[in-house]
Amino acid sequence: MALKIRLSRLGAKKKPYYRLVVADSAAKRDGRFLDIIGFYDPNKNPAYIEIKKELLDSWLAKGARPTETAASLIKSKTS
Repeated sequence: MALKIRLSRLGAKKKPYYRLVVADSAAKRDGRFLDIIGFYDPNKNPAYIEIKKELLDSWLAKGARPTETAASLIKSKTS
């Protein structure tokens, strides 16, 4: 089971916000996930990003790999 850290879309039409989740790579985008490790709201100015650092580190240690978008959000939040 390959684990991915990726975004799951929520919100109304034209007003999205996202959860940063850990999911099996075969699961659907908004389908089953293992854990919620953060939130991203691009509608706010500046964009709101919240990441639970201890959960992120735990899942990275277990072998989860972030997608490109998730990696850029993580990088922007930690720097």
